[in-house]
Amino acid sequence: MKSAKNGRDGRTRIIEGALRRFSQDGVSATTLASLRDESGVSVGSFYHHFASKEHVFGVLYAETLQAYQAEFVAELRRHDDARDGVEAVVAFHMRWSGEHPERARLLVSERPPRKQEPGGAEVAEARREFFRQVSDWWRPHMRSGKLQPVSPTMCYVLWLGPAQEMCRLWFAGAHAPTDEEVRGLAEAAWHSLRQREDA
Repeated sequence: MKSAKNGRDGRTRIIEGALRRFSQDGVSATTLASLRDESGVSVGSFYHHFASKEHVFGVLYAETLQAYQAEFVAELRRHDDARDGVEAVVAFHMRWSGEHPERARLLVSERPPRKQEPGGAEVAEARREFFRQVSDWWRPHMRSGKLQPVSPTMCYVLWLGPAQEMCRLWFAGAHAPTDEEVRGLAEAAWHSLRQREDA
């Protein structure tokens, strides 16, 4: 008889196997059969937990995004100074990507599930809450003249766009970032987002 613990283990094995397969082959090239083979679960066990490959991807993407965002916000809240916070988040992003390369590759390389797709509603809600929390930190620094008033999209692009591109090179095996380069990315983010004294 299957215990609740074994049921959770089956789900965990599917998620972990999917992470490996999606990271190596991409979601579109990964088959349902390869997901079952990678996780070592039966067909019945797979369908007990997930309805499809897309369902697995949606759950995995949402869980990964929520974990990343929680650590992002925790790092941001450790810093009362605007420059310290902006630069620390870039360093955090690179560190997290190095510690969780398969999950980081998923976030960088794959299209997020849309709202009507499995995991899409959870991703949309996580993003709303994430942007609210980041805005709560950002707003006082904007009012004090330290940070620019920017839209969430522009904030993301200016803050982490170059770091994301560095991660793509890193994951492709083209270049491993040095500590000096990470500091350079952090400083560039600050100069992109700070309010100019002559503005």
